[in-house]
Amino acid sequence: MLTTDEIRKVATLARLEFSEAELVQFTEQLGKIVSFVEQLSAVDTTGVEPMAHPLDVHSVLRTDQRQPGLSREQALANSPSHDDEFFLVPAVMTR
Repeated sequence: MLTTDEIRKVATLARLEFSEAELVQFTEQLGKIVSFVEQLSAVDTTGVEPMAHPLDVHSVLRTDQRQPGLSREQALANSPSHDDEFFLVPAVMTR
């Protein structure tokens, strides 16, 4: 069973602030969730193959195809600062 102190610690780690009433409520709710998950661990899964998804999933994305890239002029066309060869950016490191 979860304690209010454990919920408070998790909330702190997540940078969340809750009132005492909310902490009590979340402790009860999360305790029920943990109890349910513990019930699932009692199910015999001998011979059941591990799976990432209950349905057969296939990629709906097209395969990658090589395409010509932008020319230098096209790449620099909308740049706010360039010298016709490179993008000009503020220095990040100094000596």
